[in-house]
Amino acid sequence: MTDVTDGVLHTLFRSDQGGHEQVVLCQDRATGLKAVIAIHSTALGPALGGTRFYPYASEEAAVADALNLARGMSYKNAMAGLDHGGGKAVIIGDPERIKTEELLLAYGRCVASLGGRYVTACDVGTYVADMDVVARACPWTTGRSPENGGAGDSSVLTAYGVFQGMRASAQHLWGDPTLRGRKVGVAGVGKVGHYLVGHLLEDGADVVITDVRPDAVRRVTDEHPEVTVAADTDALIRTEGLDIYAPCALGGALNDRSVPVLTATVVCGAANNQLAHPGVEKDLADRGILYAPDYVVNAGGVIQVADELHGFDFDRCKAKASKIFDTTLAIFARAKDDGIPPAAAADRIAEQRMAEARTPALPGEASQL
Repeated sequence: MTDVTDGVLHTLFRSDQGGHEQVVLCQDRATGLKAVIAIHSTALGPALGGTRFYPYASEEAAVADALNLARGMSYKNAMAGLDHGGGKAVIIGDPERIKTEELLLAYGRCVASLGGRYVTACDVGTYVADMDVVARACPWTTGRSPENGGAGDSSVLTAYGVFQGMRASAQHLWGDPTLRGRKVGVAGVGKVGHYLVGHLLEDGADVVITDVRPDAVRRVTDEHPEVTVAADTDALIRTEGLDIYAPCALGGALNDRSVPVLTATVVCGAANNQLAHPGVEKDLADRGILYAPDYVVNAGGVIQVADELHGFDFDRCKAKASKIFDTTLAIFARAKDDGIPPAAAADRIAEQRMAEARTPALPGEASQL
């Protein structure tokens, strides 16, 4: 057995980050498909999570990402009040080079082989049009276009949910659920970040943005010339007078390099897995920085794609995404009561819901969060 296999098995069976129910490796040599589907939990229902299409440095890195993301989806879906467990899939490769209709159909057949234990949707590198193709081979596909029975772009409600998390953070820290007059830095202004900037400006915030893609920055500045542009993320997090930092790109934004120099007093963004490693949440708390757990505030998108399975209704979804405000406040209150960082408080609440789903309450018993 190789060291690589030992590492994967250790993560799955012996580490705190493991405990996954199932991991499936998928391959179709004719189309170049290499994919990993990770199902972390089905305690609350079929696993639900997106498909990431990314040029990983190695197959091992892809497996690690799938495991991490699937686990995060279990917690996200639990905190969003959905009757879904957590799963995630990654397709290995550069989508600009290898993504084809035939590859997406082959991937759809892989998902379909799980018989509904995993429901897929969009993520980094995949889009609504891709899910329309996948759905031709797999009925357990969400995030499709309205023309094909879906809800369309889930980034709209993802951004709305993050905005609600920011409002809750402002309420908790400053006693008023508005961003008016606050300086907010948004790192990553693609699909979600672009919509988030609109909410912030409408609420009266001063917005600073950055993105590795000049076209994404230009799209925002053309639409909102009043925003300020930082040279890069390092410059953004050091911005003087920054109140809120919103990481909206890839994960690991909060790490041993960024946290010590972060000028903001709140972190609330759309990126998944923002904490680079265990212990970062304590580093934030020690610096007096309020962290709104990423998987709580960015749940608007998964709320939308889950609703698609029952006949999509935007107003119903937006009403549920609005509750992210109350959920975030409840997490901050639990953190204060238990004397722990908000990330740990959110984990406790999510784990309790999953545990109760595995062990149904006796007649007359009530759940206590």
